[in-house]
Amino acid sequence: MTTAVKTPADDIAEILLDADVIKQKVRELGARIADDYAGRDLVLVSILKGALPFLADLMREVPIYCSLDFLEVSSYGAGTTTSGVVRILKDLAKPIEGRHVLVVEDILDTGHTLSYVIEHLRGQHPASLGLCALLDKPARRVVPIGVDYKGFEIPDKFVVGYGLDFAERYRNLPFIGVLKPEVYAGLT
Repeated sequence: MTTAVKTPADDIAEILLDADVIKQKVRELGARIADDYAGRDLVLVSILKGALPFLADLMREVPIYCSLDFLEVSSYGAGTTTSGVVRILKDLAKPIEGRHVLVVEDILDTGHTLSYVIEHLRGQHPASLGLCALLDKPARRVVPIGVDYKGFEIPDKFVVGYGLDFAERYRNLPFIGVLKPEVYAGLT
């Protein structure tokens, strides 16, 4: 008799966005970005680690010249809510002065992290600075921040998958789902 092996999907209470819905939205966002940045020196700046799957899919849907760079920031630790203290763990590899920068992020939550990132990048004097967020959770917003390209507005639920994690797990799920509360109980 074989014992069933538990998988990350077993910890999901509900699927908010399946892989096909995400793929269609990424295609739409890529087309809009390509139209808006045609003929410009575009740099897509991904915030590691969560936005990496989104960036990988998005860049393939942007059929214009563009380059990539990465920031790694920390504000969550092992909890489920942001600490409000943002640290840059890895800065950009190349200068962005005079270039058109589009920050690519997985989720806009309280706004603390992205506000910090935007101000950090603005200090490097890009020609323009925009924001593309796959998910927007406005119920949790503390710091107002504008989004130029928004994928989905979602409810105030703890979501994982498609790059989003809890304690470095669940990033590999092809969908975005709500994590069962018992998985993270006591860690908020």
